[in-house]
Amino acid sequence: MHLAYPAVLAALLFCIGLYGVLARRNAILVLMSVELMLNAVNLNLVAFDVWLRDTLHSGQALTLFTIAIAAAEIGIGLAIVLAVYRNRGTSDIDRLRDTAETDDAEKLPDSAGTDDAVGTEPTPGRADEKTGKTKKAEATT
Repeated sequence: MHLAYPAVLAALLFCIGLYGVLARRNAILVLMSVELMLNAVNLNLVAFDVWLRDTLHSGQALTLFTIAIAAAEIGIGLAIVLAVYRNRGTSDIDRLRDTAETDDAEKLPDSAGTDDAVGTEPTPGRADEKTGKTKKAEATT
């Protein structure tokens, strides 16, 4: 068999995967397109290994490493997509570009998080800043 057949097939698979990465908006479809691109690389590695008749079978060994990396990538990628979908309710990539959570910031009052409040009582059980003594929480009965 000629080397051109698997090389052309791998090029077509890689181009389809590249189109999927660039054109799709769903994160799961983007991950599937990346997997398609990795499979095209694997096909080229095995085809050139057979064509060169390598005694060490380096192309097949690299293919095994690529499969392992692809499995780890899809596992971590799906975990991230599921976590984002649970938090945001969508897996649309265009809507996920803004990672700041503005809904929580709008709910907080203006004075939240500032330490310059005057005349506030120290928290019970913590050291008083002026005297260095600790105040105990007064139990009410």
